[in-house]
Formats: sequence, C-alpha cells, structure tokens
Amino acid sequence: MEAAAPSPQLPIPRHITPELRRFLDVRFRSPADLAAAADVEAEIRGRCAELESSVAELSARLSDAAASYSSSLEAAGSALRGVRGGLAALEASTAKTGIIEDVEAGSEKMLFEQLPPLATDVARVDMVRDYAETALKLDSLIGDVEDAVSSSVTAKLKSRGQNSEKTHHVAIEYLKKIEDLLASVTRTRPQWTRLISAVDHRVDRSLALLRPQAIVDHRALLSSLGWPPSLAGTQISNSNSGKSAETVNPLFSMKGDLTRKYSESFLSLCSLQELQKRRKARQLQGHNVDNQLRQPLWVIEELVNPLSAAAQHHFSKWVENPEFVFALAFKITRNFVDSMDEILQPLVDKANLVGYSCREEWISGIVIALSTYLAKEIFPKQIELIQESSSSDASSAPSQARVSWLNLVDLMISFDKRTQDLLSGTGLLLSVKDDDNWQRVSVLSVFCDRPDWLEVWAEIERQEIFDNLKSAMEDEKNWSKRIEGAMLEYGLDDYKSPAITGAVQQGLSLLIERARPIPSIALRAEFIRSSASPIISEFLGFMFRRCQEAEGLTALADDDALIKVSQSINAARYVESTLTQWCEDVFFLEMENLPLVGEGGSVFQQEINQLKEFRSEWVDKISTVILRGFDGRSWDYLKNKRQWQEHSDEPAISRAIIESSGYMQGRLSKLEVGLNALDFVTLWRAVASGVDQLLFAGIFTGSPKFSNGGVERLHADLSVLFAVFQAWCLRPEGFFPRLSDGLKLLKVDEKQLGDRMITDKNWLREHGVRHLTAAEADKIIKNRVYDA
Repeated sequence: MEAAAPSPQLPIPRHITPELRRFLDVRFRSPADLAAAADVEAEIRGRCAELESSVAELSARLSDAAASYSSSLEAAGSALRGVRGGLAALEASTAKTGIIEDVEAGSEKMLFEQLPPLATDVARVDMVRDYAETALKLDSLIGDVEDAVSSSVTAKLKSRGQNSEKTHHVAIEYLKKIEDLLASVTRTRPQWTRLISAVDHRVDRSLALLRPQAIVDHRALLSSLGWPPSLAGTQISNSNSGKSAETVNPLFSMKGDLTRKYSESFLSLCSLQELQKRRKARQLQGHNVDNQLRQPLWVIEELVNPLSAAAQHHFSKWVENPEFVFALAFKITRNFVDSMDEILQPLVDKANLVGYSCREEWISGIVIALSTYLAKEIFPKQIELIQESSSSDASSAPSQARVSWLNLVDLMISFDKRTQDLLSGTGLLLSVKDDDNWQRVSVLSVFCDRPDWLEVWAEIERQEIFDNLKSAMEDEKNWSKRIEGAMLEYGLDDYKSPAITGAVQQGLSLLIERARPIPSIALRAEFIRSSASPIISEFLGFMFRRCQEAEGLTALADDDALIKVSQSINAARYVESTLTQWCEDVFFLEMENLPLVGEGGSVFQQEINQLKEFRSEWVDKISTVILRGFDGRSWDYLKNKRQWQEHSDEPAISRAIIESSGYMQGRLSKLEVGLNALDFVTLWRAVASGVDQLLFAGIFTGSPKFSNGGVERLHADLSVLFAVFQAWCLRPEGFFPRLSDGLKLLKVDEKQLGDRMITDKNWLREHGVRHLTAAEADKIIKNRVYDA
C-alpha cells in the first residue's frame, strides 16, 4: 500500500502579501466560510486562466511586432548595403589615377544621373524605418493604455478596487506620451494621416471608457465627502449682509486620507481635460476655433451640478418671488468661492491647466445654472403675463406685467454686478474681456439665446420712458424754460435748449445704461436701436408737428411762431450734439461696422442725420420768411431805375432801404436772442446771401445807367445794409460778394479803363472782382455814365 502524498506546506505568515491577506480576510470571515473553499479555488483558477490567456495574447502580439520590426530592419539593411556598395564602387572608380581623363563623356553622364534616384531611395528607406519605429512605439503605448483601462474596468466590476486613481494616472501618463508623439508626427510628418487617424480612433475608444469611469469615481468621492452640503438652513435674509451664512463647506472639512484621495481624483480629471484640450488643438490646427477649445472646468462642473440640482428644489417654491432665487444663488456663490482659491486653484496649477481660474469657473457654473433655470421656468411665465396683458382691456394689467418684467431685469443686473464684484474684488479680472467670456459670468446671457425676449424688454423700456416723456412734451412750460447748463463739455456754445431736452436726454441715458450690462456688442446695439432710437424719432416728430402748427397759423410772420420754431431748432441741435458726443465713447465705437449699424456709421447716425435735416429745413424756412418780408419792403426801391441817374451834391439814403433793413435787423435781433449761436450764424449768413442775390438782380437788371451821383447813392444805401450785419462780423461786405463787386466796378475811374477789354479775367482780379462773370462785369461797365 502506497503512502499518501504529503499535503503542500502552508507558507510562513510573514511571506503572505498584504493583498493576499486582504483577499483571504474577505473570503473567510468565519469558520463556516471554509465550506466555500472549493468555490474560491475555482474563482482563483478562472482568474489565473484569464491572466494566462492575456499573457499568451500579449506574447503573440509581441512576436508579430518583433517579426515585423525584424523584416523592416532586414529590408532597410539590405537597401543600405546596396547604397553603401554603390558609393564604394563610385569612390573606387574615381580614386584611380588618371581615370577621369580616360572616362568617356557618356559614362560620366550616366554616373551622375544615378545619384538623384540613389538619394531618393536612401530617403525613402529612412522614412520607412522611421514609420516602422513610430508605428511600433505607438502600438505599444496604445496597448498599455488599453490594458490599463481594461484592468481598471475589470477590477471595478469584480471587487471595486481601491487603487482606481492610480490606474487612471497610469493610463493618463501613457496617453500623454501618445499625444506628445502624435504632435511630433503632425509637425514633422503631416503626410502620415492614416497612422494619426488610426491612433486617434483607438485613443478615442479608450477615453470613452476612461473619462466616464473617472467621473463616476470622482462623484462617489464627492458623495463620501458630503457634497452637496445641505441648503435647508440657509437664511436668505442675510444675503445682503457682510457676514456669510454658516454653511458647512466639505472642501474645508476634509482631512487625512480623504484629502489625498480627493486630490488624486481631482488631478486625474484635470489631467484628462488638459489632454483633451491638447488633442483638440492638434486636430483643429489651422482653423480659427479658439473659442471651441475652451471648455468649462470638469472638476468645477462636478461641484456645481449637484449643488444647483439641490438649489432648484428651493427655486421651484419661489417662482412668484424671483428675488429669493437670486439671493440664494448669490449666497451659494459667495459661501464657497474662497475654497476655490485656497484649495482647488493650486491643484489646477499643478495639473498645468493654463488659463483657468477656479474662482471664475465656479462663478460661471452658478451663473449658467441660474440662467438655465430662468430660461426654463421664469421667463416663459413672464412672457405669458405680457401676452395676456396685451389682449386684456384693463389699463392696469399691462402696467403690472411690465413692472414684473422690469423688476426681474433689475434683479438680473444687480446679481451680475455683485458676482462681478466677487471677480474683481480680489484683483481677478476676466481672462479675456470678450463677448464669449462675458456671457459665461452674466445671467443676462439669457437674451443672447433668445433675441425675441430682448425685443420684448426693449419695447417695455421704450414704452416706460415714452409714457413719462409724453406729458412733459405737451407741457408748454418745458419749451419756454431753458435747460440749465446746456453746454458741450469741450465747447462754450450755449444751445439755449428748452428744458424738455433735459428730460429726453435723461430718458435716453437710462436706456443706454440698461444696455451696458448686456454681454454682447451686437445685442447692445439691437437693444439701443429698438428702445432709444424710437424715442428720438417720436421727439423729432413732435417737434416737426409743433413747427408745422406755428407755420400754418401765421406763416411764421409773428414773433410767437418764430419763438416756437427756434425752440424746436435749439432742441434738435442739443440732442444732435449729445448723440454725437455719446457716439465718440468706446461703448458706441465698438458697435461700428455691425450689420445693424452699417459700415463706418454710429448707432445713432440715422437719427443724427434726421436732426440735421430738421434744423436745416426750418432755418431755411425762417430765412425765406425774412427775405420775403425784405423783398416786399424794397419792391419800389428796386423798380426805381431813375434814381441812379440823379445828380446831387450830397447822396441821400433811400427811405425804402432804411425801412427794409430795419425790418431785417429787427427780425434777426429777435432770433439772435431765441436761437442758438450756431444755427443763428447759419441763418444770418443765409439771409445775407439771399439779400445779395435779390438786390443785385433787382438793381442791375434792365441795364440802368449809373451816374456819379447814382454810384454815391448806391454806396450809401449799401453802407446802411452792411451796417445791419456789423454786429455779427467784422467785414459784412464780404457776405455780399456780388453787390460789393458791382459797386467796385462802378467806382472804377474812367482813365483806368482805357481801351482794355472787360472780359480780361486778370484785370478783374487786379481790381478785386471775383464773383462776377466777364459778361456781367462788361454789362455794368457799359451802363456807367461818367460826368464831363
């Protein structure tokens, strides 16, 4: 009888590894568990079989790779040996004494023709070798990544391994090496597109498993930390106070092993995001996609999302009281913002995530969550109220709906100011102050996604301002009383503007201030065009009707009508100057060249042009009325042609010219008091030009004869006329060029004429005649009668 085989000796306890000890502790917690030893043995054998199968597969892949590499090396070596042999033969053939002289020209030509193909073959072999080495290296690294990801997933499914962060870290390190290699290949060998595409495809498959797993592990760790903290005890009433509410911050309270685990998980996610950013930058190289490369910080999103979900439970109870929603959102933002700087920012810097601020990302996350809630829950109800009020007959209903909307917008603007104070209060500014980054930290970005809501807002603001201005425009006191301090900042011109323009300016300023927080240049311009521009058009229309009413009643013949028109011209001048000043501000300069504004124009260019046309039109009408009165009073004077042939020792001034000049002076003096200085200058110059044309045509038409006495009389009459304008210029005769030139010709001495042709332009210039044609000058000279 054979002796029984001795049982294998158990290992010494100190030789048992900690992993094995933990494995046995889990499987055999009590003596009763020994009955399941066979099952444990079957499990171990199964896992060993899997490992052996994996080792066999890896060995086969390694053998194939080695064989491929060896084949490539043999081919490259054979080609290089051929090249080396050819070069050696070439060197030997050229080294022989006197060989060059004996070689025929055809052989020498053939030798040099072989060199370019030879060099091409060498370069091709070198490229094949580089391709093979790169492909093998990438294949090996991708295999390591797939193995790490596979083992991590397997361990997670079977026994929830404790070292998932380390496994993730290993896989990420391999992925970084792959990305470094691909970046080098893209830069030096851009033609290897198939290799790069194949590697990217395999890396994408690994990342599709690795990132969700890393996020799940990170969320589980956050849950174990107690995130999100409870918001049940948050006191909204203290949101505006200097003290922060006593809310427990798990990021500050974590200690020991939890801190280490959270840091490892945090760094893993940051490293994954940094890797993803590098891959996108490489894949989109050569395209203008800078904004697409920036994504929210994943680790901050994992903090914001559960907290915002918990906050929405409270938000849903405050649909009718949105001020509580904003108060809670700001309290959440403020209470946790310090931990972003003190705990998380050093980790982000350690992960080499350049251009990310945890404070900014935290505020952005809360703002985006709040904006999403407003867009889904609050604004649709506001729109319903507006629509219901529009169809309602009750006069108070529309007002209540508008008040509710404006109150919501006020809360949004206030929230944005407070959150931006959190950014700038520590010296931190937006990394880039452009529309995209601004929208990330502004709840007004809701209007960027819904321009139709922006139109509703602009219409409500316009209606509120216009309702206040309408009664003010109809009050005559606001037109008779002047605005105080109506001066340009860089000038001393008093526009004599009525008080109503102060109310208009204030209303427009309010609308512009409402537009400033909108985080989009194009939408700011759209808001101003939809709200402020109609106000200006309404005011311009009211002034036009006011002037037409004055013209229709008296044809601008009395002083009251002129005062009314002057007040409107002054108001138009003041508003135009104000708009021009505003458009020189950077806020408006940014809006130039937008499709809404037009190339090279300002946002108010259309209104400025309309105000200019209005002023020009009514200044011309006033000057026409004055010229018509002057013409009527000087009719007999112009018809009396004999007066220019009369002889007298002392020239007598015509009574008609005194009367008509006095009328004109009276009108202009009254307008000087009521009209602003700039438009008054335009007015009296227009009147002077009109009188010059009128008198020149009336006096010199019909070929009247001028004696010496007639010339003296004309000189005396024109002196009276010029004296009217002496108060507004030093040389009034310069504004009557045709009359002055005609008088100069009449005063030319007969001896100076001689036999010269009056058509000589040089002669006319010598005598200061520049505004008459040669034919007109010839006609005047021919009608000059010199006394014997």
